[in-house]
Amino acid sequence: MLRLLVVAAALLAAVIATPVRAQQLVESYTAYLSEADHFNSNGQRLTSAAAIIRQDRANYHRFGRGDPGDEGDRFFASIDNRAAMERMLERGRSSPGAINAIVNRTPLVRVDIYRDGGEHFIRVTVLN
Repeated sequence: MLRLLVVAAALLAAVIATPVRAQQLVESYTAYLSEADHFNSNGQRLTSAAAIIRQDRANYHRFGRGDPGDEGDRFFASIDNRAAMERMLERGRSSPGAINAIVNRTPLVRVDIYRDGGEHFIRVTVLN
């Protein structure tokens, strides 16, 4: 029993001593996810929120076709960061209702890009 208490105390001390990494906000922007953002460059309908948000940023940065309500950002000006968007969204948080709205409607969204250690993640909030 004493051994169990010593092990438990050591584990608790290790947890308390472990530094908490702070999530750092890198950038935020708003974007109107128009009907054009729901189709890729080949005209195929996109079926995931990450693909639609990625297409919105490609339309904005690569093709110069932003929608009214779209704000610029520096982070997704990088094609590599746009390519990693799905992974970032999986690490982030968005409600099922937000994901559904992005896939099935044309909402205005706010995208918050965070860094946690060496990894980035995004949170998406539907504004309308």
